[in-house]
Amino acid sequence: MTVDYRINRLFAPDGKCFDVAVDHGFFGERGFLTGIEDMHRVVETLIKANPDAIQLSIGQAPLLQSVAGKHKPALVLRTDIANLYGSQLPRALFSRMIHEPVEQAIRLDAACVVANLFMLPNEPEVWEQCVQNIMALKPLCERYGMPLMVEPLVMQANDARGGYRVDGDIDKILPLVRQAIELGADIIKADPCDDVSEYHRVIEVAAGKPVLVRGGGKVSDQEILQRTYDLMQQGAKGIVYGRNVIQHDNPDAMTRALMAVVHDGTAPEAALKMIEGASNGET
Repeated sequence: MTVDYRINRLFAPDGKCFDVAVDHGFFGERGFLTGIEDMHRVVETLIKANPDAIQLSIGQAPLLQSVAGKHKPALVLRTDIANLYGSQLPRALFSRMIHEPVEQAIRLDAACVVANLFMLPNEPEVWEQCVQNIMALKPLCERYGMPLMVEPLVMQANDARGGYRVDGDIDKILPLVRQAIELGADIIKADPCDDVSEYHRVIEVAAGKPVLVRGGGKVSDQEILQRTYDLMQQGAKGIVYGRNVIQHDNPDAMTRALMAVVHDGTAPEAALKMIEGASNGET
């Protein structure tokens, strides 16, 4: 299948992938801009750190793709925009697809497109919009050989935590992941569950499609490295992290440490020493 050609650009030869998500500005939340105010600098830093991919919006993707040379991360293009991440929600919620998403992705030489599949309490209209988005996107992806990454997100009620609110209940994650597979996802980008030792169940329900795990909110270096290691042991094919990289004091060092965990199976303690050594000026 022609879709495999682009998947081969997205995943390393070992079949694993670290995608750094820097599409947060797309969603219109002030808090999401922390660490990415200067996108030219952010993209330049990430290119040097050399993750497998960088996830960007249609307006920021040229910052990556205009850089000369063959040796740079692949582009994952965000194709949908939503307004449901704020602590105070607007009167009407939406998740809408950009116009001609796959054609725009092709013009930008993207290796993959990504779309959300939201499941929010008492907001079935948003879920329906996401289903419609994916159903429209899938045949276009098939026509042009573009891999489709679907991001099934089970979220808590806004009044439970406010703002960025992920629900780690595996019994809610499993059916939404399977629904994304049934809708035609080539790649799954899913949340970790509360008990990481159960994550093999998410891998199983994905029916052989690669699962990349989201990072969620900002946590300590030790926690994110340990969680990443444990998820890889459970069968994940990689990670898609944003704030735990771009809001880090040393994004380059964090990227390299996470790449070591994902691709080399480096233990969390050794990966943490990589970050500490970089912070101390060690080479």
